[in-house]
Amino acid sequence: MNSFEIRPAVDETQEFIEIANDFSNPLDLVREAVSNSYDAKASKIKICFDVVKKYGESVLKIEISDNGAGMTSEQLQNFFDLGNSTRRDDIESIGEKGHGTKVYFNSEKIEVETSDGNNGLHATMDSPFRKLFDREIPVAHVVSKEGVQKGTKIVVWGYNNNRRDKFTHDILKDYISWFTKHGSVENQFFDFKTPVTLELKGLGEEEFETIKQGHYFPEDSKDINKLFEEHLVKAPDHYSKRIVRTGSLKNYPEIRFNAIFCVEGKYRKYSYNAMLRRPGYSAPTGAYTIQERYGLWVCKDFIPIQRKNEWITFKGSEYTKFHAFINCQDLRLTANRGSIDNTPSEVLQDLQQEVKKIYEEIIKSDEWTSLEWLEDEAQAYQTTEKEKKNFEWRIKKVNRSNVAVYEGLTLVEPERESGVFSIFLLLEQKRPDLFPFHVVDYDTHEGIDVIAKGDKKTPISSARLFYVEFKRTLTGNFNHSFENLHSIVCWESDIKHDDVLKDVNGEERKMKIIAPDSNESYTKYFLDNPKKAHKIEVFCLKGYLKEILDIEFTPRTSDSVV
Repeated sequence: MNSFEIRPAVDETQEFIEIANDFSNPLDLVREAVSNSYDAKASKIKICFDVVKKYGESVLKIEISDNGAGMTSEQLQNFFDLGNSTRRDDIESIGEKGHGTKVYFNSEKIEVETSDGNNGLHATMDSPFRKLFDREIPVAHVVSKEGVQKGTKIVVWGYNNNRRDKFTHDILKDYISWFTKHGSVENQFFDFKTPVTLELKGLGEEEFETIKQGHYFPEDSKDINKLFEEHLVKAPDHYSKRIVRTGSLKNYPEIRFNAIFCVEGKYRKYSYNAMLRRPGYSAPTGAYTIQERYGLWVCKDFIPIQRKNEWITFKGSEYTKFHAFINCQDLRLTANRGSIDNTPSEVLQDLQQEVKKIYEEIIKSDEWTSLEWLEDEAQAYQTTEKEKKNFEWRIKKVNRSNVAVYEGLTLVEPERESGVFSIFLLLEQKRPDLFPFHVVDYDTHEGIDVIAKGDKKTPISSARLFYVEFKRTLTGNFNHSFENLHSIVCWESDIKHDDVLKDVNGEERKMKIIAPDSNESYTKYFLDNPKKAHKIEVFCLKGYLKEILDIEFTPRTSDSVV
């Protein structure tokens, strides 16, 4: 029997294409460049985005330089290789897979100039992305170069097919401060071993800006009483408090984590984050909402990888109160560092449990009690202010109201539906025969206002029941059904004679207005449908009460006592 071996082969070209395409966010280039500079122990990093003319066309030019350790010829080889990394066993290094620099391959040209302090090298790779799609492995041409200072400079031409909307200065600054090593949360747990200066010039800016090292957190609120005195109802939105925790996973005690949870109000976030959209503010291009950015970020190398708000969300959008990060160096990331889902589920479950413990500790803490106190005080103050304004408005209303007196009753011209119902109830006690129906149930809050029957004598169990609708003003916007509608009681009507009113089911009825004559003592309003036996009577109280009871509403005077 013949035997043979099969050695799995790799389609090198396809793998390069897949890895280069795997970095779907164009800003990944910035993250990888900053990580490489930090791994090279650089103390100065300079990043410049520009658009230059090349053969009459606008070409995106990206230049990244640092004063780090530079590269030897072997390290330069690994820079262009796929899957090779000289830092794989270096626990302090960010790069380990040998994938990150392949993000540069999505370009027209790559130039690398580097020196380890002894030898200077200059490498050029032309049309890497086009060659890969032509099933050709692109080749970097390297020459020795004298006078190159220690460090590395990378120039990428035509990156991302020259699409450049993501590379404005504001977007780049925000990205560096959130999603790169330079903006990592490491400074909340340890001092940076090497202070690093990063200068940035994105598209739309003429000058370089120095980006502060480390992720920004606002100062803790000191005195919540003073906070309330200063901001009143907005005090909870100006609150901030940091909680820092470190520890080991329950079932994997060798695996450490570092967590920082900052409880922040929205105005505290607005105070330092210019990229947050908000009412009345013209945000830069690329801006986002609190809901889109804040919550809990899971990190590796203290760089946010994936948001896991479901780990801290137990009701609604409570996660928006948090500006939180948890770091674990034992996470396994996807090739593009976009997800933690390669991590064993048991480790993630343990990490989630630690998050839950921290969250529960926070909501039981004095800090959370302080925030809830602020929210309660703000709500109480807001209610008081609202009632005060309402009271002032009601006083003005009292002074300008039209009133009438009937048999000892003071009637006030209504401004709302509830006022119409109040007049109805008062007059029904004096004149039970004023309306051709008898109320058996009422709820003017929503839906059907009143359930009624045609007389007082018939038992409810035997009577035909209808409903009666109350309106301040009867308009063409009738949001009910004519089915089972006995009458409408309103203060006045905008519906004219022969106007058509349509109900929610599409039934149409025509308004008929009949002036009083020798047989009728008041003006009658009916909604008529010739196909239906019942005509819906409309009682317009403003005229009806004048004609039936001689009740006339007149303005209050300065010496009025009712």
